[in-house]
Amino acid sequence: MKDLPQLVAELVEATKQHEQYRGKECINMIASEGIKSPAVCEMLNLSHDLAARYAEGENDTVGHVKKRYYQGQKFMSQIEDYATDIVKSLFGATWADVRLVSGTHANLATFKGLSLAAKNNKMVVTPLSCGAHISHDYTGLAGNILGLDNINHVYNIDEFNIDAEKSAYVIRAAKPGIVTFGGSLFLFPHPIAELREVCDEVGAYVAYDASHVLGLIAGGQFQDPLREGADFITSSTHKTFPGPQGGVIMGNPNSPALEKAVKKIQFAIFPLSASSTHLGRLPALGVAALEMKLFGKDLAAQIVRNAQVAGQYLYENGVKVLAEKKGFTRSHQIAVDVRGFGGGKRVAQDLEDANIIVNKNLLPYDDQSGKDDPSGLRIGFQDVTRHGFHEGDIKHLCDLMLDVIKAKRKPAEVKVDVLALTKEFSTVKYGFQTVAEAVKYAKAA
Repeated sequence: MKDLPQLVAELVEATKQHEQYRGKECINMIASEGIKSPAVCEMLNLSHDLAARYAEGENDTVGHVKKRYYQGQKFMSQIEDYATDIVKSLFGATWADVRLVSGTHANLATFKGLSLAAKNNKMVVTPLSCGAHISHDYTGLAGNILGLDNINHVYNIDEFNIDAEKSAYVIRAAKPGIVTFGGSLFLFPHPIAELREVCDEVGAYVAYDASHVLGLIAGGQFQDPLREGADFITSSTHKTFPGPQGGVIMGNPNSPALEKAVKKIQFAIFPLSASSTHLGRLPALGVAALEMKLFGKDLAAQIVRNAQVAGQYLYENGVKVLAEKKGFTRSHQIAVDVRGFGGGKRVAQDLEDANIIVNKNLLPYDDQSGKDDPSGLRIGFQDVTRHGFHEGDIKHLCDLMLDVIKAKRKPAEVKVDVLALTKEFSTVKYGFQTVAEAVKYAKAA
């Protein structure tokens, strides 16, 4: 093994190389990633001391700091309360918790808390093969960590969505404590409103994992889970919502059952699953929320348009894009079957060699044991949209992708064009350039 100083030197160099490569030389199209504005990045850089501090304790039923077990908290508690209220205001919630350090952590606390509140270990979820996140599944956090008994929604592959009528039968038969919506391969709004009544019949709490679509919800371009019947939203804060890495839970606890659930979720956060809650990210979360308040409608609309245009263009040029009869997508991502071009593993690698970053992805009809070489790609458009891509730019980008997918040109040749494109679209749009700019807007509003 190399000695420690040499390892540190190489660590620093690898970090610099990464920042240049993914930050300036690649077109990033991973659907689970996001990009922060200069102001959000600056706010993170202004929060170094906060990022070193602890704030263990209890919160009240509106999400404010109730009790902390450390000294020196007076400004830290204000910061947490402000961040909580900003999130509540943006999403029309009366309660939120911003202590979660990731979307998976948000799911852990919510699933644990709701199972305790319901005194019921059964949870109905979207099948993992049809787009659920691994944290929802019996093979992941829900099953192997929390010990929940998972029952699948009925999924209609042709519609690329939950079959509400058939899932209602499943919910009535299973009588779960939790019914979960949302996911990772997530093209269309889930039928929350259609299934809310049957969830009430069996006494199930309704949870919605918005990690992928939180920015689209903020921009009014996908669905409004809390108004459609979800009791709680869980989410990360760094995908279509362009904030720092972290997590959040929110809801409108307007009944004794929901207030009980909030208390159980808070118990699952502290003391069960969190000590340090990485508070250094909260000021940047607030700046990102202000950006979504101001720019979110236009940003979300353009993300969805870009994804739909890409789906149509790739489809017209001989690539199988799923859900064609439904317009391909209503979210930030499309699902593409590239079996005819060598499969997901080969195509994703070839695109990476051209500095276009997507991820290979299992499709619902794939052999689910074939995750190393699936049929599909999952392609997200939130990053390129925030860099200023519009419909014509997306078609040009698709032409470059088609050159690689169809082996018209070698990836190294396409890479030259990609590098030129990254230089043309190097500025982050739909956000503030400085914290001072954000504060000036906030004071004038």
